[in-house]
Amino acid sequence: MAKTEMIRARTEPGLKNEVERIFHLLGLSCTEAINLFFHQVKLRKGLPFEVKIPNKTTLKAIEDVREYRGLIKSKDAKKMFKKLGI
Repeated sequence: MAKTEMIRARTEPGLKNEVERIFHLLGLSCTEAINLFFHQVKLRKGLPFEVKIPNKTTLKAIEDVREYRGLIKSKDAKKMFKKLGI
């Protein structure tokens, strides 16, 4: 089927650039990625990924990270796991 419809959307320039780099690594253009997304929505009759509102615990964890509260800093994974008791 011929592609005859145009989609126009606005997004943040940094987000667009980062996503375009990822698409390039995957061998996709933005148009191909959008068409892939649309086909998945059509096949699944909904979004092809889970979308949900975070619970209170998750929201608190997100807020803590944004405010740099309770973060464990370490130079490598081995030391980090030791600090975490894992």
